[in-house]
This record gives sequence, C-alpha cells and structure tokens, in this order.
Amino acid sequence: MLPVMFRNSWFPTMFEDFLNSDIMPRNNTTAPAVNVREDEKAYTMEVAAPGIKKEFCRVSINDEGNLNVAIENKMEHKEAEKKHHYLRREFSYTNYEQVYTLPEDVDKEHIEAKVENGILTVTLPRVQKEEQKLSRNIAIA
Repeated sequence: MLPVMFRNSWFPTMFEDFLNSDIMPRNNTTAPAVNVREDEKAYTMEVAAPGIKKEFCRVSINDEGNLNVAIENKMEHKEAEKKHHYLRREFSYTNYEQVYTLPEDVDKEHIEAKVENGILTVTLPRVQKEEQKLSRNIAIA
C-alpha cells in the first residue's frame, strides 16, 4: 500500500504563507483578457476589468500615434483589514499598461472609450474613404 499525501488545495502551506505575506507580497503578472473585433465602420476593443471604475482607467494616444491603455489599482487598503487573516486571497488587481499599434485606417481624432459592467470598451472608428465615381462623360475630339 502506498502512503497517501493529503493536501487541501485551499489551505496554504507554511512556505506559501510566508512568501505571500505583507513582507513579501505575491507578484501578480496576469494581464486582463482583451477582445478585438472589427466591422466596416470601426474596430472595437474590449478589456476585461472587473470591479474597476472609470476613474482608474486611462486611454490615450502617445507621440508615436499608438494607443496606450492603462488600468491603475487605486484601491485603498484599510487598517481594519489587517485584523483578518485570509487562508487564501485571490481578489487582487495590479496596475496594467499596454501600448497597441493602431492600423493605418483608424481615425485617431474620434476614438471613444467607456467602462460598463466590468469591461473597458474602446471604439476605434475607421477613416471613411470617399468612393470615387467611375462614371463620367468623355469628350470626343
């Protein structure tokens, strides 16, 4: 018979408890999920940002003409929370910043962004090209 090692996955070991303490905080390097879709009028970018308010988001165009998306964690940690000891704590959001190269046909003057239901939506309208009419009268010489 083989010895059975039982480890409850939600209960941290002493080693994990030491490494994930306030002295050595856990480094969370996960980036939010991003969806990009397109249609004939615009590209739409959706960034998953659950629980983030619009005040914590920043969308801008940098000097090179690229789209800069930043989500900053400005959650205040209250001293009252210090009296609780968590066995496992996964609700954690870190700062996120990413620069995206935009396609040539994006109208950079009319980009819009909004936060709704935990999703940062950035609408990148396409430059509408005027269709040149091919029909014309040709003078006969």
